[in-house]
Amino acid sequence: MRAKKIALWVGICAAAATATTVVLLRRQHWRPRTITLQGAVIRSDDDPRKQVPVPGAVITISDGTSKVTTVSNVRGYFEAKFHGRFWPQDTLNLAFRRPDYEPLYQALVVGIRGSPAELLIARMTSTLPPPAPVAHPQPVSDIRVRYTVNEQQEQNVGSEVRVFQVENKGNVRCQPGERCSPNGLWKAAEGSVSLDAGQGHVFRNVRVSCIAGPCPFTHINEGGFKQGGQNVVVSALDWSDTATFLIEAEVFDRSIRSTVRESYPVIYGRDLHFTAPPTAEGVAIEADVNGTRTVYPLGPYLYMSWGICNSRKGEHNDTIYECELKPGYHF
Repeated sequence: MRAKKIALWVGICAAAATATTVVLLRRQHWRPRTITLQGAVIRSDDDPRKQVPVPGAVITISDGTSKVTTVSNVRGYFEAKFHGRFWPQDTLNLAFRRPDYEPLYQALVVGIRGSPAELLIARMTSTLPPPAPVAHPQPVSDIRVRYTVNEQQEQNVGSEVRVFQVENKGNVRCQPGERCSPNGLWKAAEGSVSLDAGQGHVFRNVRVSCIAGPCPFTHINEGGFKQGGQNVVVSALDWSDTATFLIEAEVFDRSIRSTVRESYPVIYGRDLHFTAPPTAEGVAIEADVNGTRTVYPLGPYLYMSWGICNSRKGEHNDTIYECELKPGYHF
């Protein structure tokens, strides 16, 4: 009998300890908190190359009592902060909606630390019907992308040669307040000369050297000319007898020049993709359409007679273009 009573009390104590532990854990680890949800919305397609971002998708996140809404950006990316009390294996319900796409619903499992247990990738299915077949579609071929880039260019137009001296008398002890040698023993003198390359011109490859006098006891300050530029200052320190210095530099004409660049797009099925650098201007597509060579300036409205185009900014401020063939054309 005594053994049964002991076992009963041990069981009661264990149950009480378990309940206390659960309460403490709940208060300490599963109190309300904010979690950040991040994900990407892309077009559903068997070909990974056609799984393009879906911008403008409205994402609603709910736990049954509260909800948060956000919208995917031009890269298909979305981010939302959700505040609530989360237990292991709790779920959040996500709904994705956008015109021309089927609604998509997903359940997201929340981890033990109140963070998503999986990556959020939403693949939405387009509801746009495929283009109706055309008896004699017009071919689009030999496609090239053209754009203009303005670049700063330099052209060598001459050179500059100059000689200057720093006058001094050697073996004179340096007194307080005077300009001294690097070791502080000898009286020194400093001389300098300024050079101006002229408007629109710059100095490049400036070289300065001591050519006469006690050169081992001189020092040339490179700070005023090492980077070049329209105006440079050359100075030297001399702590012995008079020294002579030679300056040589190349003069460059600096101007902005426009150059035309060409590249080739990538084609997947009926989609065409290409990028343009941040400095590109006047982006246009040149193509043979039904045997006629034509240039199509994209302009701000991205209009083409044979394709529907859109653009978005990339991670490095480049512009990503995507064009889809209109019915009646084929690559």
